[in-house]
Amino acid sequence: MATETPPPSKIPAQRPSAEEFEAVQESAEFGELRRSYRSFAFPLTVGFIAWYLLYVLLSNYAGDFMGTTVVGNINVALVLGLAQFLTTFLIAWWYARIAAAKFDPKAEAIKTRMEGAE
Repeated sequence: MATETPPPSKIPAQRPSAEEFEAVQESAEFGELRRSYRSFAFPLTVGFIAWYLLYVLLSNYAGDFMGTTVVGNINVALVLGLAQFLTTFLIAWWYARIAAAKFDPKAEAIKTRMEGAE
């Protein structure tokens, strides 16, 4: 099902002043948005980097383990390498869901208020 984007408004959006930006930045709503984003994104990023570095370190220093055959010609290194791709896609999918459900509505509310549409 295709959806059409509405035409842009003929009325130019109000440009907030520096003081308005600072007020929003100091608001509890913006602080909560920033905290919720950071509490989701930072641990996930650290976890993924640790997972990636573990793979690299195992590849460099645990050759016998990585060469262990799992099934046929498939070894541990191949399984863990493919798991890297899988976790990348899962993290991207999970982030998209969380952002659409939690971050985007809060950010849109702040943006709408800043542009003076409310």
